[in-house]
Amino acid sequence: MKNDHSITTLFVDVGGVLLNDGWDHLARKRAAKHFEIKWTEMEMRHSLTFELHEQGRLTFENYLDLVVFYEKRTFTRTQFRNFMCDQSQPFPSMIGLVKEIKKNYGLKVVVVSNESRDLNAYRIKEFKLGDFVDFFVSSCFVGLRKPDVEFFRLALDLSQARPEQVIYLENTPMFIGIAKGLGIHSILHVDYESTYTALASLGLKDVKEGEGA
Repeated sequence: MKNDHSITTLFVDVGGVLLNDGWDHLARKRAAKHFEIKWTEMEMRHSLTFELHEQGRLTFENYLDLVVFYEKRTFTRTQFRNFMCDQSQPFPSMIGLVKEIKKNYGLKVVVVSNESRDLNAYRIKEFKLGDFVDFFVSSCFVGLRKPDVEFFRLALDLSQARPEQVIYLENTPMFIGIAKGLGIHSILHVDYESTYTALASLGLKDVKEGEGA
């Protein structure tokens, strides 16, 4: 269907929208229990390093050195990495919704996410995000992280879209507030049904409603 309104671009977060948060505090807690790592020490070390890691300024190996393998372990790096990757799960209905919007309205789909390079690469490949995403503005690629307003300005520049031409799907209220401040149409994603309704209210009505993820 021809896109006969002013929206040209869809910004979409990954963690919490298309996929789960692959390495959030619950995943880290599961890892600590599974590998018998002291949780408080691991979490403290993670909190001191994760921003650098997500900005691409700390490699995955360096991250593991500082957060997990700062002492001898009974498991390998490969075993730990595989466990991390296994925490990622898709939200099929949301992926289907974005694909449908792209197909029916010809929108440019741009991922805007805070993710570390290795996990980001795994999630893109494993869940075939590249099949429908035009390009990725990931923190590990651009050296900026949400909530930095320059992150959003860069995404606009790279997509060559004006703020009023963009709809942004995000599950973090703070980031929604920043995007709205730039004039971007922003939808706080809570569940499939409410996001579907919000998209329809902005003119994207020609999509098939499905089951929530």
